[in-house]
Amino acid sequence: MEGRPAERDAVFPFDQRTALEPACVATARHFVDRNLGAWGAAGLAFEAQLVVSELVTNAIRHGGGARELRLLLWHGDELACVVSDHSRTIPVTTAPDVYAEYGRGLRLVDALCSAWGWLTPGGPCKLVWAVIAAT
Repeated sequence: MEGRPAERDAVFPFDQRTALEPACVATARHFVDRNLGAWGAAGLAFEAQLVVSELVTNAIRHGGGARELRLLLWHGDELACVVSDHSRTIPVTTAPDVYAEYGRGLRLVDALCSAWGWLTPGGPCKLVWAVIAAT
């Protein structure tokens, strides 16, 4: 991903040999925890770990695997989490079903974030982003 660096900017490229494995989700959560702790923003860690878990899981299930996770922190109180994957297919929220095993992830992202969305910058990939504001 390109762009100007934020005050605090960290990028984690997923290993393409393991990008479809569920262990990627735990790796992403550890990356979030380590960086937010180092940046003095540990208060955002719980929500950020949940959001990143959902975005990486969606990249694995629907996007051909996670390519990269980027964290951008502005002014210590607003965090952008960006996950890129190998598909241009846009994310879809599903109708709530209390008995469904899957399908609540993007609703959780929507509830925890001040904004979220996706971009298709060109080529066979997309970026799904979510912004968490400190409360």
